[in-house]
Amino acid sequence: QVQLVESGGGLAQAGDSLRLSCAASGRTFSSYVMGWFRQAPGKEREFVGAIRWSSSTYYADSVKGRFTISRDNAKNTVYLQMNSLKPEDTGVYYCAADRNPADWEFRGEYDYWGQGTQVTVSS
Repeated sequence: QVQLVESGGGLAQAGDSLRLSCAASGRTFSSYVMGWFRQAPGKEREFVGAIRWSSSTYYADSVKGRFTISRDNAKNTVYLQMNSLKPEDTGVYYCAADRNPADWEFRGEYDYWGQGTQVTVSS
């Protein structure tokens, strides 16, 4: 069982930066793929990026070059550094975990989810 708690959301202006954190419980955190998803009002939850235990990463095209995912296995925490924020980045951001998702972009592959943290970017 893995429990995930996100933090770090808030209000930002276009061009600003925010860093989200996702703290995980569980002794085998390092073996999980950790994903970040977001959901804007009236839209489906979409993939943002993910990181493997080896720290290899994969990003959605919409955030590539602006967002960076990292993890600290000693602290059981994964981070989402968001730079050059845009109004279209607004949404609730969720972290997710799975031992071996077949498709990192598909939310149905992840077994564990946090409660989400709101990010609002104004123009």
